[in-house]
Amino acid sequence: MEKAIRIDGLNVYYETFHALKNIQIEALPARAITALIGPSGCGKSTFLRTINRMNDLVPGSRVDGKIIINGVDIYDQQVDVEALRKKIGMVFQQPNPFPKSIYDNIAFGPRLHGVTKKSELDEIVESSLRQAALWDEVKDKLKKMAYDISGGQQQRLCIARAIAVNPEILLMDEATSALDPISTIKIEELAQELKSKYTIIMVTHNMHQAARASDHTGFFLNGELVEFATTEQLFSNPGDERTESYITGRFG
Repeated sequence: MEKAIRIDGLNVYYETFHALKNIQIEALPARAITALIGPSGCGKSTFLRTINRMNDLVPGSRVDGKIIINGVDIYDQQVDVEALRKKIGMVFQQPNPFPKSIYDNIAFGPRLHGVTKKSELDEIVESSLRQAALWDEVKDKLKKMAYDISGGQQQRLCIARAIAVNPEILLMDEATSALDPISTIKIEELAQELKSKYTIIMVTHNMHQAARASDHTGFFLNGELVEFATTEQLFSNPGDERTESYITGRFG
């Protein structure tokens, strides 16, 4: 198993609230899907946001411990946060396309990073939309506003926008919870295709989705990582009673 990310003694505080408590993961595997499950408020989205330093933007937040990506502690003072976020794309719960055309949504990131040639941008837009399984649906309406397509298409557009800058890691924060069942399945199938190129970490409140769509799963409770294992092991033979209670529906 190739390691993508190692977590060493991670603690997160919001003012005096201790949101994540001494999280330790030897290896979040590369080019695989890791699901994070647990009841609301357990720390899974906070954990996801530590991986691309989104918590830096929250007033009063403080992070201790290490997150090692490609041998580098991303909380080291020497780390260029903007360059880090280019390597780590993020897709949120609600589709959030920019108020621009479909084309300009995808081209936004590459332009920001210095790509100006139209032929190059055209190539990136088509490639990203193809990877997001959206090209055939929108190739004739690239100049249309992104808001004019369906919610499920908008979420795939946001995935295409995230991968247009060629990240290594893709974070998905309940990316299907606002979508209908058909769009949800499309996003799950898309994630299965994308994991050959990207390391995917998804927060989900849906245990069936975690069981269906992921290779590894972490169970969070009250800011602690109770258990981290292959998805098959965690759901069929959990090592902690609290995990078993949660996945069998006794609480959560």
